[in-house]
Amino acid sequence: MMDRVFLEAFSVQAVIGIWEWERQIKQRIEISLEMGFDTRAAAVSDDVADTLNYKAVADGVAALTQQGEFKLVEALAGAIADYILGNYAVPWVKVRVSKPGAIRGSRHVGVIIERGTPSD
Repeated sequence: MMDRVFLEAFSVQAVIGIWEWERQIKQRIEISLEMGFDTRAAAVSDDVADTLNYKAVADGVAALTQQGEFKLVEALAGAIADYILGNYAVPWVKVRVSKPGAIRGSRHVGVIIERGTPSD
């Protein structure tokens, strides 16, 4: 089983939505990530150079989200997965994107996608 590095409920302000009023404002988006990564070298060395730098991942995902102006959370989730798989040494990523309060009476609505291939 592959180790996982995660980032949970990372909050970003972004333009997202299909309605005209949504295209005029920034809304809070929550992003959670699980990324397959072999952490054994980092566990032995105790050196950040041997692990997945989740701060760098968070900064890149925030920039992508803030600059993108997506209509659908599905499109944003796909773009985040493509960015992570294309820029970091991870074979697999699980992305959860939610819009808190988008539906009256709900805490969150959104999507969860998985891309790549888990490996040992």
